[in-house]
Amino acid sequence: MIGVEQRGAVSVVRFENGPVNVLDLDTLREFTSTLAGLVDAPAVVLTGAGRAFSAGVDLKRLYEGGETYTREFLLALGGAFRAVFDHPRPVVAAVNGHAIAGGCVIAAGCDYRFMSAGTIGVTELLVGVPFPATALEAIRYVVGPRTAALVNTGRTLRPDEALAIGLVDEVVAPEGLLDAALARAEAFAAIPAVSFAMTKAALRADASRLMAGGSTDEVIEVWNSPAVRAAISAYLESLAKRR
Repeated sequence: MIGVEQRGAVSVVRFENGPVNVLDLDTLREFTSTLAGLVDAPAVVLTGAGRAFSAGVDLKRLYEGGETYTREFLLALGGAFRAVFDHPRPVVAAVNGHAIAGGCVIAAGCDYRFMSAGTIGVTELLVGVPFPATALEAIRYVVGPRTAALVNTGRTLRPDEALAIGLVDEVVAPEGLLDAALARAEAFAAIPAVSFAMTKAALRADASRLMAGGSTDEVIEVWNSPAVRAAISAYLESLAKRR
């Protein structure tokens, strides 16, 4: 579900879970474990296999898994978001296709984001689920005052639109995406590790504090509530009708 390839000094971490790299419990745990094993890597590039970076939560598995799975999943999801956001080494996103909901949040947690195709955005409210504090602050960190409009509408953006609001830093052609991300990661890796880590922590201190202040138990309770579970079911039914 998570592939790792060494390209010179850079560790390329790739989502490899089905056609659109959905996030389920096993994938999140493997992803977090993989990043934990790369805390001393010179730099990391995150990307996806195939046509998507990550289309976000595997809602079908979450719904069918019930309350216990939902609790474990949300704890793992928050852990994965923090694993990216708090990683001490440079992390560059190579967004090769759709980065939706959790996929968008993971990209937002990176130090620099390239995008070549697909759409990006946070669609949680369209599904009917609330935002965990960790996800919200990761988005706010990169788009600031644009956060409310992005979250409330659930709008997904093309690469040029994402660039205009700072959700991505550069738009490149698909054939040049990985090379661009590797070059940026190598440039970051050339900075003394202690200097990069200290600066990164200072830049993210306020967001990290707000992430830590959120109530995970309250979010889990709401995700497991009858109203939200009904909303997830209705959303899954609407997706099935479109196919």
